[in-house]
Amino acid sequence: MKRLVQCVPNFSEGINKKTIEAIVAPLKNKAGFTLIGYEADPDYNRTVVTLLGDPEAMMEPLCLFIQKAIEKIDLRKHQGNHPRMGAVDVVPFIPIKGIKMEECITYAKQLAEKVSTFQIPVFLYGKAATKPERESLPAIRQGEFEGMKEKLLQPEWIPDYGPRERHETFGVVAIGARMPLIAFNIDLMSPDKEIASTIAKTIRKSSGGFQYVQAGPAYLNQRGHIQVTMNILDYTKNPIYRLLEMVKMEAKRYLIDVPSCELIGLVPRKALEESVFYYLERDQKNKSKFSIAEIAELAVFYLGLRDFNPGKIIESHLKE
Repeated sequence: MKRLVQCVPNFSEGINKKTIEAIVAPLKNKAGFTLIGYEADPDYNRTVVTLLGDPEAMMEPLCLFIQKAIEKIDLRKHQGNHPRMGAVDVVPFIPIKGIKMEECITYAKQLAEKVSTFQIPVFLYGKAATKPERESLPAIRQGEFEGMKEKLLQPEWIPDYGPRERHETFGVVAIGARMPLIAFNIDLMSPDKEIASTIAKTIRKSSGGFQYVQAGPAYLNQRGHIQVTMNILDYTKNPIYRLLEMVKMEAKRYLIDVPSCELIGLVPRKALEESVFYYLERDQKNKSKFSIAEIAELAVFYLGLRDFNPGKIIESHLKE
């Protein structure tokens, strides 16, 4: 069986198109894997890249990609809504088909060792973490680029690979292995970032909200409103519709509309089906066997997804 992993590198540039294209260039038109897409967000000043294919084939192109980020990004001059600690901030390997998590961990370690030769400190996270406190990406990232100089001197935060010194312009990177997560953002028609912050605290695990949910606020200058941005770490335990309905309920107390949502990167078909079926049952409509295109259309209708198409569903890229 052909081995397929999803790899989702995030890098800290979402504004300068020439810079983005230069950094992504080493990942284009390569044998063994496909560059599914890259989504740049100027408000977050961050680009999310999605690769799908054989992890072995990704190794050298990913190294070239990171070297290009070293050349093009200076985090001392970087500002954006999204927390970041590195020019390439995170590189997760996600098992999709014909490959086990243990193998993804092995590839994460291989890439980490290669990247450390560029004099970049590397933390292993997720399933590849060497300590329980390093499983959580937010825990590793705490302090961000600016705080990493002192953080790396703490005994409990010695990098897994590379020097115990922050790269002057690149910073630090987290490389790991994890199951698929849902990067889901909900738009709120208000300019008040404090409202998004309050709602995020209501739904995220760390503030007593839902298990498997990380959430925070953002103001989107390009769109002129706030957003609750979240990662759903296990959509089988807390599905998309549940988080959307909770945010809508909380927004009502501020008399704020929730006009749209967005999914960043690829999403498993089952994650969309579960939410679509919830709304079909609510509307007393029959659940039937839908094509990927139909699932995408229903998800746009019921979840209010913007900039969404069938190509963002993982299974649309898998050949039987």
